[in-house]
Amino acid sequence: MATPPSTFARLSASNNERLTRALKVYSSHRPLVQRFLNVTFIAYILTAAYVGVSGGGSTSSKSHHTKKGKGDSAKAERVAVDALFFERLKKILRIVIPGIRSKEALLLFMHSSLLVFRTAISLYVAALDGKIVASLVRAQPLQFFWNIFRWLVVAIPATWTNSWLSYIQNKLAIAYRTRLTNEVMKEYLGDGEEGADGKVYYKLANLDDRIKNPDQMITHDIQRFSNHLAAMYANLAKPILDVILYNYQLSQNVGAEGVMGLTFFVQLSAMLLRYMTPPFGMYTALSAQMAGSLRHAHSRLVEFAEEIAFMKGENTEKMLIEREYAALIEHENHVLQRRWWFGCVEEGIIKWLWGSFGLVLCAIPVFVKLPGTVTVDLGGRTEGFVTNRRLLLSSSDAFGRVMYSYKDLSELAGYTARVSLLLDTMQDVRKGKFDKALINNSSKSNAVIDLQGRGEVVESEDIQFIDVPIVTPNGDVLVKSLSFHIKPGQNLLIVGPNGCGKSSLFRILGGLWPVYGGVVHKPAASQFILIPQRPYLPIGTLRDQVIYPHSKADMEKRGITDDDLARILDVVLMRHLVEREGGWDSVKEWREALSGGDQQKIAWARLFYHNPKYAVLDEATSLVPTEMEGMMMEYATKLNITLLTVSHRPSLWKYHAVILHYDGQGGYVFTKLDAEKRLALQEEKQNLETKLLEVPKMKARLAELRSLAA
Repeated sequence: MATPPSTFARLSASNNERLTRALKVYSSHRPLVQRFLNVTFIAYILTAAYVGVSGGGSTSSKSHHTKKGKGDSAKAERVAVDALFFERLKKILRIVIPGIRSKEALLLFMHSSLLVFRTAISLYVAALDGKIVASLVRAQPLQFFWNIFRWLVVAIPATWTNSWLSYIQNKLAIAYRTRLTNEVMKEYLGDGEEGADGKVYYKLANLDDRIKNPDQMITHDIQRFSNHLAAMYANLAKPILDVILYNYQLSQNVGAEGVMGLTFFVQLSAMLLRYMTPPFGMYTALSAQMAGSLRHAHSRLVEFAEEIAFMKGENTEKMLIEREYAALIEHENHVLQRRWWFGCVEEGIIKWLWGSFGLVLCAIPVFVKLPGTVTVDLGGRTEGFVTNRRLLLSSSDAFGRVMYSYKDLSELAGYTARVSLLLDTMQDVRKGKFDKALINNSSKSNAVIDLQGRGEVVESEDIQFIDVPIVTPNGDVLVKSLSFHIKPGQNLLIVGPNGCGKSSLFRILGGLWPVYGGVVHKPAASQFILIPQRPYLPIGTLRDQVIYPHSKADMEKRGITDDDLARILDVVLMRHLVEREGGWDSVKEWREALSGGDQQKIAWARLFYHNPKYAVLDEATSLVPTEMEGMMMEYATKLNITLLTVSHRPSLWKYHAVILHYDGQGGYVFTKLDAEKRLALQEEKQNLETKLLEVPKMKARLAELRSLAA
């Protein structure tokens, strides 16, 4: 049965009436709805930003790992914007921003205030743009020039603010770097006498495998981290603030409904973009690691240039360096390719797709009569469109910078991982926790030592080892159990083949190597001075070579003058050096200016200046004449310096009371040294060896005589 036309008319009128009532109800409550939508939008932006930067995106949930290379720990470290990154960053932030009253906190407050002020200027300029165009459409020259004048006036604080933002950001980067470098250097080289005993700089290079290039990490990685951290605040906080303020203003002009719809589509495309973002954090950490390996290869070439030159190893070294460089370039080219295609996708979505969404949003007030709005003329519509378009472009740019900031945050994660590795490794080394690749833990003595155990070190005037194993950092047991005892004034001579543990003993005495068992009685490490075969000559004056590591002020504080130093040089027959080299304050590359013998004499002069209780001599007289050697030994004895000497020169035996003789198979003999008896035995041994060399000739002659007699 068909419905009469009058029924359709009544139903249509009823629907129109209900729609009209609904629109009236919505119009009356629209301000409340707008406020609710604005609050919801702000909460959503803050939540999305927090989830995004805290690794809630799909990219951060992926397990990106750095490739394992030289010096890496056994387990590859994850580098991503995740909870581990924020834990590391939080730890470092406590260092670079120590408190709310610190200089860094004040700079951050100034930076934040300038960011808010710049956003307020941008909002004002957006409205001013619309007024300028509206005055053109309405043909109002006076209004147009007045708006241009306002434009020029607002340019003054705008340019001032931008310059100050850049200045404050750079100051922040320098402040962060200074705080972090001071903290690292305090751990690395120590803080006064207490920190110096840690000797982290030595143990990091010799007892641990996690970091092979600390110089590159301290200079380059900390600087890059500080720059990224300072920029990260502006690149993240400012865009989030802009998105909230610009979109709030847009909601006042075009309605919060349109802004929420635009946000929904933008978020969908942003999720796609986030999913496609490559692991830039992993790339950054790997680039820094490879750059450090290349730098380390070059530094080794400089360090061992003489040996390489004698061995004609240029081609081999060139191949090694080229291999490191090729690996770095291959990685950088791979990163460039990933950046290229991601840049295309990123610009297509952020600039063009979001731009089209924005144009639709700006057209809403033109094509749709919003409840509560009044009809305006062409100039008013033009002004509204231009203002909204400017706000939309600024908001789109801000949202794009939030997306870009995730890429920057990934790179920051890479540098954070590097800096955190440096800090954690130094703390572990200071606590005696080492990560070292071990060799087969069997040795010439067939001993097995617990490398996690620690012996006891007792401060004493004497030197006594009680059942102490001599173990290298890589686990090679040289002596299973060493015991001996010497008193002050009882010079010790140490002999044995290469690699038997002579130098290892000195490193334990100097506190460089850990004690893996037994008990060591020894004076403080400050009571020892080492004179190696090739002594260290620092950068500085001639005076600095004698008093190292003291400064001139330290020397004067001890009441020592240059004349006193000259008398010390008299002992080693080097007083003429002062005049020859241009005085005490002359500065040269002393390793090149002095011969090997002169360098050893300077090291002995340094010993006499410091006058410690014990001196460790490692072939310290190998380049000086025997007469000079005797004079220096006798003067050291006169100063009551106890000598621990490694040398194969028989001329030194008479200056020592006891001898520690390693057999090179894990065994040793510790006994008194009778120099005259030992020299007599040595002479007898040489005579017998000489006679034995004549035996084959004598046998041949005897055979010849027998044949002739027959």
